[in-house]
Amino acid sequence: MSKYIFITGGVVSSLGKGLTAASMAMLLESRGYKVAMLKLDPYLNVDPGTMNPFQHGEVYVTDDGAETDLDLGHYFRFTHTVLTKNSNTTSGQVYHTVIKKERHGDYLGNTVQVIPHITDEIKHRIRLAANHDQKPDITFVEIGGTVGDIESLPFLEAIRQFRLENPQHCMNIHLTYVPYLTAAQELKTKPTQHSVQTLRGIGVIPDLIICRCDNPLPQELKEKIALFCSVPQHAVIDAPNVKTSLYEVPLILKQSGLDELICKFLGLSCSPSSLQHWEALIAKAANPKSRVTVGLVGKYVQHKDAYMCVFEALEHAGIHFQTKVLVKPFDSDKLTEEPAMMEELKACDGVVIPGGFGVRGWIGKIQTARYCRESSVPYLGLCLGMQVMAVEFARNVLHLEDANSTEMDPETKNPIISLLSEQKHVNDLGGTMRLGAYECHLKRGSKAHSAYEALVISERHRHRYEFNNLYEKSCEASGLLLSGRYEKQNLCEILELKDHPWMVGVQFHPEFKSKLTEPHPLFKGFIQAVLQRKGLT
Repeated sequence: MSKYIFITGGVVSSLGKGLTAASMAMLLESRGYKVAMLKLDPYLNVDPGTMNPFQHGEVYVTDDGAETDLDLGHYFRFTHTVLTKNSNTTSGQVYHTVIKKERHGDYLGNTVQVIPHITDEIKHRIRLAANHDQKPDITFVEIGGTVGDIESLPFLEAIRQFRLENPQHCMNIHLTYVPYLTAAQELKTKPTQHSVQTLRGIGVIPDLIICRCDNPLPQELKEKIALFCSVPQHAVIDAPNVKTSLYEVPLILKQSGLDELICKFLGLSCSPSSLQHWEALIAKAANPKSRVTVGLVGKYVQHKDAYMCVFEALEHAGIHFQTKVLVKPFDSDKLTEEPAMMEELKACDGVVIPGGFGVRGWIGKIQTARYCRESSVPYLGLCLGMQVMAVEFARNVLHLEDANSTEMDPETKNPIISLLSEQKHVNDLGGTMRLGAYECHLKRGSKAHSAYEALVISERHRHRYEFNNLYEKSCEASGLLLSGRYEKQNLCEILELKDHPWMVGVQFHPEFKSKLTEPHPLFKGFIQAVLQRKGLT
């Protein structure tokens, strides 16, 4: 039977439960154990797909097409676990399933209640996450939200029951916050004490407490937390802020002996572990030989979490070339209104336009793509960024001044981007999102082929609108190459400008598959072009 580690959070949100869970899983993997990951989200949305990025941040997509929480991106970047639709469960999914069963008559006339029906469904989904093909030794279950939230109560009750049913196979880890009050010049443990008391009142007893803090905690403070929270002194771990990169977190936790504590508590052998390769990459990141600035032009740039994977993928590629990549965000909505902002963008060494939906900021992105094309500035377009590239080219090279996406202008006479139903004049092919992994065939000799060093690849998608193949011949005749294609439906996956150092747009989201240990080929190709433009290679 898989061992289960439940991770809860207290005091405040955004402490980094997902990052901590991913780091712990990585440490256990380094000791030879297989891990599975599950995020339990308390919100009533079925998934985050319809949520505003300002509220929820990025939507992470799995190979099987699930729209999930951004913490799954941390799981992917830190571990080798296979992430699927079973790796993220929301209250909305749980209630939706239970209500469907009730309507179907599955409960045989019983009164349907939070206990046992909702909690039983949650426990079922915990077991699903642990029972995939990898046969994990340890399943990490992160409970979203903060202890004390009403929304989290069914999940906390479910893990209480789960542990009661499997006492030898479960462990509870509580992540909390120890603030430093500048006025009093003191670290305060009371928020942690109250958080643990609340958790214990629910019936969930922490076995180990991880304290987020600005700096390492003195031993006497750890002893105080241990005493008032009823855990052994060695089970109070501090997790101070990292100095350079979030990829230092596993190393900090390893120094505290966290992975050994987990192994001993769960009765697992403490096999030798080695993080030498990871440590080498961290050292490489801390000692860059060069610096470049990349402009990120989007509509949610005030909230870094909205483009989390893009930031991380750029960092991965930079570390590969021992280059510090400074990402400078630009609000595409303001580019057309503030000339000074466009001048700032022109000072950047390369530009990325990430995915998104809706007309807001559309013109600013097109203006950016035109500047990059005409000035030979390296450009990487992701999902909507590819569509921006196509529309800009049609307007200013093919001289189709009204060219557009039907998402932005349903009445355009030149829909170079449109729904499949609009392209084929049938009603049953359009209006649905293309989600998950799709195969892509690359054109031999293209920039994409050179970057991937392969002719067939697989990438993850999240979009509705497609490049209109009616414009393919005229685009290619003028220098815009369709270099990647989903052959089963003859859909464009990659566009690139022939006579340009690097102007590549992809319909998929390559950022979802980039890791520190395996930077994505397209981001490496982009950063290499940026370095060449600056004369740094």
